[in-house]
Amino acid sequence: MSKTIVWQVNASMLDINKLEQAAQLLREGGTVAFPTETVYGLGADARSTTAVERIFMAKGRPADNPLIVHIADLSQLDELALPYGPLAKRLMDRFWPGPLTIVLPVSPGAVSPRVTAGLDTVAVRMPAHPVALALIAAAGCPVAAPSANRSGRPSPTQASHVLADLDNRIDGIVDGGDAGVGLESTVVEIDGEIVRILRPGGITAEALREVAAYLEYDSVAAPGNDDFSEADGALLIAESEKESEKDSKAAASAPRSPGMKYAHYAPQGLMQLVKGQAPAVSAYIQAEVHAARARGELTGVLAFAEQAATYDADHVLVVGSLAQLETAAHGLYAALRAFDDLGVQRIWAEACPEEGIGHALMNRLVKAAGHRIIKA
Repeated sequence: MSKTIVWQVNASMLDINKLEQAAQLLREGGTVAFPTETVYGLGADARSTTAVERIFMAKGRPADNPLIVHIADLSQLDELALPYGPLAKRLMDRFWPGPLTIVLPVSPGAVSPRVTAGLDTVAVRMPAHPVALALIAAAGCPVAAPSANRSGRPSPTQASHVLADLDNRIDGIVDGGDAGVGLESTVVEIDGEIVRILRPGGITAEALREVAAYLEYDSVAAPGNDDFSEADGALLIAESEKESEKDSKAAASAPRSPGMKYAHYAPQGLMQLVKGQAPAVSAYIQAEVHAARARGELTGVLAFAEQAATYDADHVLVVGSLAQLETAAHGLYAALRAFDDLGVQRIWAEACPEEGIGHALMNRLVKAAGHRIIKA
């Protein structure tokens, strides 16, 4: 593959010529990364198995992990999905364009079987980003697009993150500036009048309850599914083993949406997530930092603004404020990548309340830590 092309596009004043060049690559079966309001996605024509396979090859993505299909107009659903109920329509009316993915019954032959991982459903969303919408509309096809990173790495919220992971592995990158939300979309499926959350994300459970009379969580997505042992300071090895066992049992079947089965978002250094009251959390983390430094390890702390000054580590990165968890969601992946750039070997991260966007934030922190959770 030739060197990856990068187009600089101003989201507030779209350059149609550049977007048409990127759209032509998509029509010809190429792979193009582009910004959305959540993270950068790696797009290909969802109808073409050859094109979609290039996504899997570039990312090193497991073959049984389905992809989300992005559309620019509701009329595209007529070809993608079989008839769906009024609840799905209400969700679309309320949250599209936006960071909500809805799992719908797929129309036979509408997309490559690699997109659906052989399931009879397809995950669809309409992104709320002018560059994404313009690119998809110009391409004239539904665009399958997982996050534009190497599989298992923190998701990209900047074009530079995409380039670091996928340069010379994909055809192009549309650089439209930083992503907004910073966490992937919420994924839901509908069962009658029930909305079931498969992956928490940019649309909160509280917002969904304004539309849906009944809301429930898949066990993988449920808040607080990382129950810890009673012993203070105990590493949750037992929970990690349960997650591994859960993955093993699920291995024979494809997950119903991205983010349900595999470890994601992990930095290169060993990361632990610490729960508890602020003074105990700070004391535990600082003691661990001192011990790691004595072993000659480069240390890092992922902290909220309220507690950051209490830490003395080689690198303390402020991810945002507990008072405004949206800022933490926006900065999480960039912070994890910064630890990699700094060569940090051991990382401790503070937990946050699982309310609002905090549910999705904790979901990603748990996965980034590989379910290594401490109660301080």
